[in-house]
Amino acid sequence: MIDDNTPVISGNDESTRPTIAANAEQAAAARDPLGILGSVHTANFPDLLTHFGSSLALTTYQAGKLVLLRADGGTINTHFRSFNRPMGLAADNERLALGAFMEIAEFRNMPALAPRLANPPRHDAVYLARRRHITGAIDIHEMAWDGEGELWFVNTLFSCLCTLDAKSSFVPRWRPAFVSHYAPEDRCHLNGLAMRDGKPRYVTSLGDSNTPGGWRANKRDGGLLIDLDGEHILCRGLSMPHSPRWYNGKLWLLESGRGALVSVDPQTGARSDVGRVPGFARGMDFLGPLAFIGLSQLRTGNPFTDIPITDDNSDRLSGVWVVHIETGKTAGFLKFTGGVEEIFAVQALRGARFPEVLSEPEYLQNAYALPDEALRDVQWSVAPAD
Repeated sequence: MIDDNTPVISGNDESTRPTIAANAEQAAAARDPLGILGSVHTANFPDLLTHFGSSLALTTYQAGKLVLLRADGGTINTHFRSFNRPMGLAADNERLALGAFMEIAEFRNMPALAPRLANPPRHDAVYLARRRHITGAIDIHEMAWDGEGELWFVNTLFSCLCTLDAKSSFVPRWRPAFVSHYAPEDRCHLNGLAMRDGKPRYVTSLGDSNTPGGWRANKRDGGLLIDLDGEHILCRGLSMPHSPRWYNGKLWLLESGRGALVSVDPQTGARSDVGRVPGFARGMDFLGPLAFIGLSQLRTGNPFTDIPITDDNSDRLSGVWVVHIETGKTAGFLKFTGGVEEIFAVQALRGARFPEVLSEPEYLQNAYALPDEALRDVQWSVAPAD
């Protein structure tokens, strides 16, 4: 809780001072209606995050949580924030955007608020709610900012890529050539988005259907990787592909249906397995030579069952698996032991070792972010209390 009501005023370009966590947080699990949101991890998992000066943000629409994984001494602090069906996530050290049930919520990092959150202070990033854009229930999947700072997101229900404006629910910018028109019918289950050179470049879908829900008929191996440059299908025959990424000059994706991290030749579409993981793989980000991959259990009744991973691996895990992208070997993992059965997004928060995400009124009412030119003219008639 904030320990007094003194306003906090911050400029938009204020830098952060990385710190290392010192205390474990238990309040989130105590408040959660699902019960204890337990997890276990390999001994090196905190060291991996500490080495890269980063934390991880995950979304789980099944549990209705945004999860922050933060190194806390020799363990991982799993911090939970509740949202209505959170899925798409884009974040960096200055901003965070979250696609939920029928809105996109945007947060800005305001580290000047950090000393109010704990004593002694340990947060080095504080993402404070700034705006909500009501999109309607469109099943938002992956999201990313382009080089100009515009947010792009996958509108799965309408089978298109979108951006936002002030008057529309969403602005369609691209749809696959095989989708003849816009309709709220999830025709091909468009889901993944990769940026390259600051522009949307690659997307994944679970099929090339032009009928309502038609992708389900061939979900085991009907997936596509589409290159937006030239509007051509780069790969066919993928098993439920998700999370395409352009990283270190290479093209990557997850074949979720096989639990595989795959490298793709961006010229020919030739693909090769880099590593395998014990679960439905969806959501991925990189730190150095490591891929952090989200895993889901896919319990009975999930529409993504009846695929190779469920045939071959009955003991599927939910959590984050770390794969070395040069060797394909497992470098560590965190798995949930209760409450969280599915992961959608995995996002590295580079330079933020112990972040917080806030939207409660008691934090928002007297924390003000001003343009830098206005910040220079701020002064107190009476000095605020410490």
